[in-house]
Amino acid sequence: MTTTSSNKAAGIPLWLKLACTAWTIVLVVVYWSVYGPTNFLFFCDVALFSALIGMWTGNKLLVSAPAVGIVLPQLIWVVDVACECAGFKLLGMTSYMFNPDTPLAPRLLSLFHGWLPFVLLYGVYRMGYDRRALFSWTAVAIALIGISYAFIPPPPAPAGSHLPVNVNFVYGVGATPQTWMDQNLYVAVYSAALFALIFVPTHLFLRRWSRNDTVAANAKAELPASK
Repeated sequence: MTTTSSNKAAGIPLWLKLACTAWTIVLVVVYWSVYGPTNFLFFCDVALFSALIGMWTGNKLLVSAPAVGIVLPQLIWVVDVACECAGFKLLGMTSYMFNPDTPLAPRLLSLFHGWLPFVLLYGVYRMGYDRRALFSWTAVAIALIGISYAFIPPPPAPAGSHLPVNVNFVYGVGATPQTWMDQNLYVAVYSAALFALIFVPTHLFLRRWSRNDTVAANAKAELPASK
């Protein structure tokens, strides 16, 4: 019987799982003390936790879903931080990495944004891709957007505070809230844009990238044997 899980998380080396686990434990301790628990509402943090559980349990969906959501944005993060290192701004989304007002430890731990997309791509390639990931991650993203919009304040952060604001960019992508459309309309348009421009294209790519498409494999297994 084909399932969405592999009993031994086939293909994921133990050293990789241990390294990701150690990084995540340190990250949780440091981020909680510096940023507080609301920081873990970010897509990238939820993706990290989901991927870690998925790699240890062999659950393809828990690896596939965060891959749909964050592989493309985090690859852009990699390019942006490389541009910052080279001395010029591309999007400015990683400028915080070079802000001396932010403690060094959380900035170094934030480098997980750079390695996580590659770990997810590797995990999907080795474990297989679960097509349910598209709608699973979409549901998670909508929930996180709703919580962030309802409970997390807009930018800017209070002076001297490291508490998160504008979590998941629900108020825009700049240092101040967007003003070019009604805020409720912006959240709706933003959510739709994530689905259409990031989640769907990544889903289609991962279906081709994976060594094993779960839904396709299940359908093939259910076909009657030819005589």
